[in-house]
Amino acid sequence: MCSADLVHDRSQTSHAELTDWVRDISELTRPEEVVWCDGSDSEWERLTNLLVENGTFLRLNRGIRPNSFYCASDPSDLARVEDRTFMCAEKEDDADPTNNWIAPDEMRKTLTEIFTGCMRGRTMYLVPFCMGPLGGSISRLGVLVTDSPYVAVSMRIMTRMGTPALRSIEEHGSFVRAVHSVGAPLAPGQADVPWPCSTTKYISNFPETREIWSYGSGYGGTALLGKKCFALRIASVMARDEGWLAEHMLILKITPPDGDARYMAGAFPAGCGKTTLAMLQPTIPGWKVETVGDDIAWLRFGADGRLYAINPEAGFFGIAPGTGPATSANAVATLWGNSIFTNVALTDEGDVWWEGLTDQPPAHLIDWMGRDWTPGSPEPAAQPNARFTTPAAQSPIIASEWEDPGGVPISAILFGGRRATAVPLVTESFDWAHGVFLGANIASEKTAAADGKVVELRRDPFAMLPFCGYNMGRYFAHWLEVGRTADAGTMPRIYYVNWFRKDENGKFLWPGYGENSRVLKWIFERQSGEAGATQTPIGNVPTPEALDTDGIDLAEADLNVLLSVDTDVWKQEAALVREHFDTFGDRLPSRLWDAYDDLLDRLG
Repeated sequence: MCSADLVHDRSQTSHAELTDWVRDISELTRPEEVVWCDGSDSEWERLTNLLVENGTFLRLNRGIRPNSFYCASDPSDLARVEDRTFMCAEKEDDADPTNNWIAPDEMRKTLTEIFTGCMRGRTMYLVPFCMGPLGGSISRLGVLVTDSPYVAVSMRIMTRMGTPALRSIEEHGSFVRAVHSVGAPLAPGQADVPWPCSTTKYISNFPETREIWSYGSGYGGTALLGKKCFALRIASVMARDEGWLAEHMLILKITPPDGDARYMAGAFPAGCGKTTLAMLQPTIPGWKVETVGDDIAWLRFGADGRLYAINPEAGFFGIAPGTGPATSANAVATLWGNSIFTNVALTDEGDVWWEGLTDQPPAHLIDWMGRDWTPGSPEPAAQPNARFTTPAAQSPIIASEWEDPGGVPISAILFGGRRATAVPLVTESFDWAHGVFLGANIASEKTAAADGKVVELRRDPFAMLPFCGYNMGRYFAHWLEVGRTADAGTMPRIYYVNWFRKDENGKFLWPGYGENSRVLKWIFERQSGEAGATQTPIGNVPTPEALDTDGIDLAEADLNVLLSVDTDVWKQEAALVREHFDTFGDRLPSRLWDAYDDLLDRLG
């Protein structure tokens, strides 16, 4: 169907508002053709074959990795572009201090200019999708308009995409509007390239009107707009307005040998072990860990007053380098087929490879830039942000409840950073407000302490720094309000974990990976009063005997360091907290300043 005919088309949907919006976008962007995606297997076959014909996809060896594809992006289009990501709130104060802000009217003028005719010569794909299980009270609906078939097939993996979502939009009426273009119109007769994109990039979020406009990139969260843009930036504003939480969190199901399961959520900045924890293989006999979600959680109060969480995504969009049998065997097992691999390396057998996948690299590869590669090559074979996109249902440890539209009840929330010093292995907050204080101060070390200098930290509150859709001081206040409106006895307990503490020689004290299940066991047992703890100025930490260390080679002295709190060091840490809080000005809730003063009092 030509875009000019879309004005009169009502055959695809009875939702007049949706059809009128699609007509307006079509008239602005002027695509050659408009296709409504239905999410079917036949559509997948048609679009992936098209991508193979266009040179974007290479079909992998069916005998090794069935129904899977390799592709390489343009070298200029590799990751999110934070300095080109904007929150276009009506008031600048609603975006400050952690977002880039441009007034909505000004941004709409710019977008109108760059989107005019941007899809000429291309097909516009209309992708109706649902974030979360279809029919769930926590789930939300959206429509993505894109001129990238790569994005269309990726959305089929990452969301509940297609006709069922469209029928749900018709039933409920409202939907988030998302517009994406690679920004590379084709003149008549002009040859296309395998990875079209533009040097001009905009990722613009409009929180009040629930809109997302992305231009110039074909990759990752800048193109798969259901992910960070919808599920966090826009959803965090929706959650604030409606009384729930949209968080950058994994969700785990933990089952002891002879008891009922509990569910935990966890927020970790990049490089702090989030994927490893989401795909954990516990080392404690009889304990079982399953995943409900690996990246994003939406939490809402249930009828019983507890917080219930869903994973709004249907797939995993993970970083490939570093993912291997030693770090995340369950993630590797998930990737057996039906997957898209972007910017990894190709083996001579028609499979994929990246650093960390095997102990020894193959003797020869084609790297992500299309060059011959050997173990002696000076650069990595896979681009450091290389990705896999794979269905979550394929995970060998996916929990049976992962698509329950009502969600799972959360009993504990974990925060974590990467700290070689100061921070214990695990700390339990004193109460909800103190837990918010801990989450507001998530930090990882940029430089190590040396010569008496205080360590330099990178703060990432709640692991939401790049993703919070409004003023983060108000975000902290929303978390505090969620705790105030609930019965304290039904709220999850909050913990801060740190797998990365080192000794004076720079050696990690804690073995990590599957052994992290021992920390989860202590947290689990704290819920029922079975595990002991010692109160410290910063929170409760396990007593040495309460942490199960049977079967691991961990010296008593090292365990004592892992569970230690040095008050002199923490007086220096407290000074850094003040500097961090000052960045939020008068938007920072007074309750967090009270928590800061309480910390100073406990430190003496």
